[in-house]
Formats: sequence, C-alpha cells, structure tokens
Amino acid sequence: MILVSACLLNHPVRYKGDGNPCPLLLALLAKGKGEEILSFCPEVSGGLPTPRPPAEIKGGSGADVLLGKAKVVNKEGQDVTTAFVEGAQKCAQLCKEKGITVAILKQRSPSCGSKAIYDGTFSGKTIAGKGVTAALLTSLGIKVYGEEDLTPELLDKLL
Repeated sequence: MILVSACLLNHPVRYKGDGNPCPLLLALLAKGKGEEILSFCPEVSGGLPTPRPPAEIKGGSGADVLLGKAKVVNKEGQDVTTAFVEGAQKCAQLCKEKGITVAILKQRSPSCGSKAIYDGTFSGKTIAGKGVTAALLTSLGIKVYGEEDLTPELLDKLL
C-alpha cells in the first residue's frame, strides 16, 4: 500500500477547494488498484478548512518547521504552523499503523513538496526543500516521491 496526497486523486482538499488530479494515479484507480492506495491530506487532517488562504513556509523548509526554526504562514499573515505539524504527525502515525513505506505527495506544497516548495513570499518562486509532511516522512525512512517523478514503470514497481 502507498500513501497518496488526496488532491492528486482529485479530492477537493486544496486551498482553493479543488483537486489537482494526477492522470497516472487516476488511471490506477480506474484499473481497480484503489485498495493499494491510501488517500490522505495532512492540511485537512491538521484541522484546516477547505477552501482556505494559501500558505507557505517562511524562514526555511519543512525540516526547519519541525525543529521550530521556521513557520508556516498563510497569505493573510496567520501562523498555521500547528495545523501543518499536527497533519504531518497524523500522516506519520497512519503510515506506521498501515506499514506504509512509500508516499506520493504533491510537489511544491508546504506540506507535501518532496523536492521544492514555495519560498514564503507568495510570489510563485520556489526553493529546494521539503514540505512539513514530506520532511517528517523522509526522516522516518519513508520513501517520498512527487507526482512529477511518476512513470507507469515506477508505479508498477511501487505496487
């Protein structure tokens, strides 16, 4: 079983209240592979509403947030760090309970980005780094991929 960002399966959990469907993952569901995929949104699980103001990490990356060295702030200036950390912790607990060792997460998200995240200025610029959930899962030995890493061959290997 693999964990997948709920938005990639077109669940309406993004900050705008929509999904961000990944055709390769939706094709797996259409082929009846749904039992091998566990859908999860750390931001909603952490208590954030949908829709909600967009948020970015200010002062570092997801690992820095987990260490208390950076914060997650929404576009209105509200500190939403606690919700992001709680969502990441719930995700990690679920992975532990289900024996999940692989996750496919939404790239550039302040929760799920596995290689790049937005830079905290709400300007659309990205920096290298992981989101809060991706950083926590990686620290626990869970292999994290972004949807842009996916190929049919990789998915066959993972499932």
